[in-house]
Amino acid sequence: MDAKKQTITGDRALGVLAGVDHLYAAKGQRVVHVDLRKGKPDRAALLGLLLGPTGNLRAPTLRKGRTLLVGFDEATYRQVLG
Repeated sequence: MDAKKQTITGDRALGVLAGVDHLYAAKGQRVVHVDLRKGKPDRAALLGLLLGPTGNLRAPTLRKGRTLLVGFDEATYRQVLG
């Protein structure tokens, strides 16, 4: 999907979590890992990880199997993608 042509905002962003077990969100210098099998953070916390300052799904967002990567962190990409 081309996010410039079709943006994902607000509650629709939560839809990208369907079927996801692990969420890695890079925010600045830190990476937050959420194991969604053990517990799901509240809606506001999830949206804080998924959405950027414009209210759109943060880029890049990549899904591999049951893992979702939001934002870019080279070490995390290497770990998850091999």
